[in-house]
Amino acid sequence: MKKKLLSVLMSMVIAASLAACGGAGSAEGAGAASGDGAQQASATGGSGEKEFTAFFAVPGAEINDDNEIQQMIADKTGVKVKETWLTGQTAEEAVGTLIAGGEYPDFIDGGDGMKQLYEAGALVALDEYIDKYPNIKSYYTEQEWDRLKQDDGHIYWINQFQNIKGKDTTCTHNDEAFWIQTRVLEWAGYPEVKTMDQYFDLIESYNEANPTMEDGTANIPYTILCDDWRYFCLENAPEFLDGYPNDGSVIVDPKTKKVIDYNTTDTAVKYFEKLNDEYKKGIVDPESFTQTYDEYIAKLSTGRVLGMIDQWWDFAFTAGDAIKSAGLDEKGCMYVPLPITISEDVHNQWHNSGGVLNVASGLAVTTSCDDVEGAIKFIDDLLGQEVHNLRFWGVEGVDYEVDDKGIFYRTPEERTNAADTAYKASHLCTYSYFPQWLGTSDDGKNANMPSDQPGEYYDSLAGKVKDCLSAYGAKTYVDMLGTNEAPGPWYPMYSYSNNLTTDTDAGVAWNLMGEVKHEYLPKVVMADDFEGAWDEYMKAYNNCKPEDFLAAMQTELDRRIEEAAKFQ
Repeated sequence: MKKKLLSVLMSMVIAASLAACGGAGSAEGAGAASGDGAQQASATGGSGEKEFTAFFAVPGAEINDDNEIQQMIADKTGVKVKETWLTGQTAEEAVGTLIAGGEYPDFIDGGDGMKQLYEAGALVALDEYIDKYPNIKSYYTEQEWDRLKQDDGHIYWINQFQNIKGKDTTCTHNDEAFWIQTRVLEWAGYPEVKTMDQYFDLIESYNEANPTMEDGTANIPYTILCDDWRYFCLENAPEFLDGYPNDGSVIVDPKTKKVIDYNTTDTAVKYFEKLNDEYKKGIVDPESFTQTYDEYIAKLSTGRVLGMIDQWWDFAFTAGDAIKSAGLDEKGCMYVPLPITISEDVHNQWHNSGGVLNVASGLAVTTSCDDVEGAIKFIDDLLGQEVHNLRFWGVEGVDYEVDDKGIFYRTPEERTNAADTAYKASHLCTYSYFPQWLGTSDDGKNANMPSDQPGEYYDSLAGKVKDCLSAYGAKTYVDMLGTNEAPGPWYPMYSYSNNLTTDTDAGVAWNLMGEVKHEYLPKVVMADDFEGAWDEYMKAYNNCKPEDFLAAMQTELDRRIEEAAKFQ
């Protein structure tokens, strides 16, 4: 890791991190735990460009200081950003360390800690700048900008993801799903798998007939990621199994406009009882509840894991690329999503079309930045089509080609490079936690993301994946699930619950509910007596006063519906 800036501050931060977290670090997150370069806003790089700093409260891969495309972007914009990522701390701990020190990087996305940063007065209000920069201004509608306002009436951050320009060409299901390796489906003759029971029956049957990989390595039938905030891989499946989209913290009945607690439904009981049964059979990985995120990714990267629930973005750019680099995708070890619900008469809503505005977090400029205007101009420049193409497609003739119709595509060698860790570190620079466009580019022909370019997407797939999609009459991962429209103007509700603090009764309940689920759900899955363990869990859960949380969520749901009506 290259950490040239503020070595003294970094020593202090790392020491705090080790004290708080026992020294655990992220194998992929090569960035600082927090605060790296907080005082370097006015620094300039060797070529005379401005150098800003940024911290993102998620694990991430740090690129080389001499990264080629980063320098090309700097030549065009006059700006280079030193990005650092979370390692060895939770987002809240990292943000808390920054607030305690009172100094910040120029740019920040504190994840679940954004509300803390706002309340600490650490963020710059963006309102007066938005109208000056056309790419930023067009990034949201007036209604969406209004939704980003905090309780003081100002806007402090820009959510960076899932914003669609032009036509929605989404090919990859970037979100949560029950994933399964293509080798399992191929072995079974590509059966229809629509329910939770069918999914686990298939994994059981395959593993019984094929307990090892070709080299004799034992398969892991099903694993679960439970590390820190990623325990959504365990706890929120009941909402999807009942056919609802990812509101994250509650179910919203679109007919009655009422919130429902997915933690206590009949489906929740059936789901956790199923996991309990599979655990007793040896299907659920016994390391599920103790493994770290890095250990989980390393496990998936070997190709041993037959299935799991996760968000695509949470594993595809690490484990997925490792599987490709090792050639394991051609052996059937790549994952595809399945439209799993609790029963066949329930329509799945795993995939929703269009962008999702998460108002709870995003990219912000901090009060430590000495050139706010320059920082915001850089965001605007990154959204310009020429620079955007550099970020995500790369260099024409090196990272992609253009056919006689103006359509971008990659050669097999270029696709291999794009998945190679060393190549990405030395050459590619996506500025992945800055605002970005999905959909089609200004030329009306090409997707803003290679993964959303239909031809390129399909050509980039391993033969085993193509065979699998074809067997189900699909061309893309989205086709495997089907597409639904966003359910209503409230969606997603997690953008409210993610910002709750313990200053309110609802926030206290929400925090306690999370702690109880973290503690009890693994016990429920591993219990000899499921019913007894579930009763014990429910008793602890109800002591959290979830009714306070649900009441606040209902109030917010009603408010969002009312606010949306003003723009109709």
